[in-house]
Amino acid sequence: MMMDWRRLLSANRMAGDAPDPVDPARSPFQKDFDRIVFCSAFRRLQDKTQAHPKPGNDYVRTRLTHSLEVASVGRSLGAGVGQVIAGRRRLPEGLGAAEFGHIVSAACLAHDIGNPPFGHRGEDLIRGWFAGSRRGQAIIALLTGGQREDLLRFEGNAQGFRILTRLQNWRDNGGLRLTAATLGAFGKYPRLSDSAGDATGLDAGAKKFGVMQAEASIFRRLADELGLEQVAEGRWLRHPLAYLVEAADDICYSIVDLEDGFKLGKLGFADTEALLAAVAGPTRRYGEIDEEQRRIAYLRAKAIGRLIEQVIEVFLADEPGLLDGRCRAAMLERVPARGVLRDIAEVTAREVFVPDIDYDRRFGADRAIAWLMDCAIQAADPGLSAYDRALAATDHVSGMTDGYALQQFRENAGMVNEAVAWQE
Repeated sequence: MMMDWRRLLSANRMAGDAPDPVDPARSPFQKDFDRIVFCSAFRRLQDKTQAHPKPGNDYVRTRLTHSLEVASVGRSLGAGVGQVIAGRRRLPEGLGAAEFGHIVSAACLAHDIGNPPFGHRGEDLIRGWFAGSRRGQAIIALLTGGQREDLLRFEGNAQGFRILTRLQNWRDNGGLRLTAATLGAFGKYPRLSDSAGDATGLDAGAKKFGVMQAEASIFRRLADELGLEQVAEGRWLRHPLAYLVEAADDICYSIVDLEDGFKLGKLGFADTEALLAAVAGPTRRYGEIDEEQRRIAYLRAKAIGRLIEQVIEVFLADEPGLLDGRCRAAMLERVPARGVLRDIAEVTAREVFVPDIDYDRRFGADRAIAWLMDCAIQAADPGLSAYDRALAATDHVSGMTDGYALQQFRENAGMVNEAVAWQE
């Protein structure tokens, strides 16, 4: 079955709100963007680790600046794709090419909104608390299979969907009440935690899960609204625009992590220049730039622009396959620059990213998360089910910033004077 853009671009709000009144200044999808910008969960990204925890350098990205950059790239990707699809397919009445950019940009803005403190290390520590601590194991023993998977494989993407649809603004009453199209584009991993994975490994949307059992009914209604095809129990095809959200994220973290690594002195100029130039291609004005940092910034901009062009070309060529499920690989795995991007990924993984042990040794992240989860589960309403108590704990702890989590741990666990430094 081929999905239909007229349903995929639905402006209906999943909380059951009446259709937005016509506003010539702002479309429903632009309103989605604004709602995300002004929500507290988004603001907290300013003190959540991207790749470099507490680098002591204001230049380096946080989750907030990363999300803004991803939204910018996503807007360009969506607008570029929309210009062609608007002339190729029938779209909802009154919806133009620019709305593709607004949808993708809003979804990109929220793509990391569910991440816990300490980046992906925080996810691992929450999972480990449920698997290895006395209190965590006691909770797990009381849960169903799917509920256990939600917690033992705690996933920031699924927490993000929970924030957008349930936790922000009106608790249990629609969250931010976003449009179906924006929520669909946000859903890079449209599957439940206990659904069967993709045995081929080629389905980018099946690598993780993006919906907890608590929000399963919400996602099923969303899938029905958008016409997302269900391919297995608890697993659906991606919304095509989710591929652009993923591509925008991949472009930004691959290219700007390289730039950040150079800025922090972890990568030399020659190596950084060579990798970026291989993506950027020929440049006319590069020789006019003398200062190394400006040269790298110039190449970063050119590399991102070149990747945007390549992703748009791949998406438009594969659009029929994205609509019927024949094409499920990530966009950057199919662009001409994919070989160089693999080289960049190897270099940044080896030279730039902070090892997990540093989060624990430098900041006490492992002890902080364990203590916070212990406190949160004990403070949860005893009248709730075991699953809801566990979610209350993960909602509380994953919503913290890096700094607040450490502050609460140090002050309340009697560790104010312990030599757990913020920086090396």
